This record gives sequence, C-alpha cells and structure tokens, in this order.
Amino acid sequence: MYFNAILALPLVLMACVQPVPLPVPDPAFACGADELQYLVGKPGVLLDGMRFSQDVRVIQPGMAVTMDFKPDRLNIWLDERDVIVRVVCG
Repeated sequence: MYFNAILALPLVLMACVQPVPLPVPDPAFACGADELQYLVGKPGVLLDGMRFSQDVRVIQPGMAVTMDFKPDRLNIWLDERDVIVRVVCG
C-alpha cells in the first residue's frame, strides 16, 4: 500500500505545477525590425546602400499605403525631412 502511494506522489505533485507560458512574439518585430531600430533618427538616404532579405516598404509623408498586414514585411517610415521615424513590421 505504501509502495502505491510513493508511486502516485510524483503524479499528484505534477498536477500542482503551473505551466510556464511561452513568450508571444511581438508582431511589430516579426520581420527583424527590432534589429534595425538604430536607423530611427538617421537620414533616409542611408537606406539606398542597404540590402534587405525581406520585402521592404519605405513610406514617405502623404504616400498612399495599403492596410494589409504582412508580418514579414519591413515598413520604414520617413518624415518630411527624409528622416527615418519608425521601423516596424507589417
């Protein structure tokens, strides 16, 4: 009888353990935008010499932009002075 109780003890203890939730990736950085945040504040002309492995959309003020969300697309927003103000996925 004691042997059965000893075997059941780990099962009872496992039922008390809360599972650790896995981190949910931030969709704003699914395309690697987090690694390019150093571009914010830099002139947009800097993008001319860069190569990207994913689809890139450079968005200028007043430019028409589709509202579709593509987590693997890199969006780089420029201001009126051609300065990079935002780097996000979508």
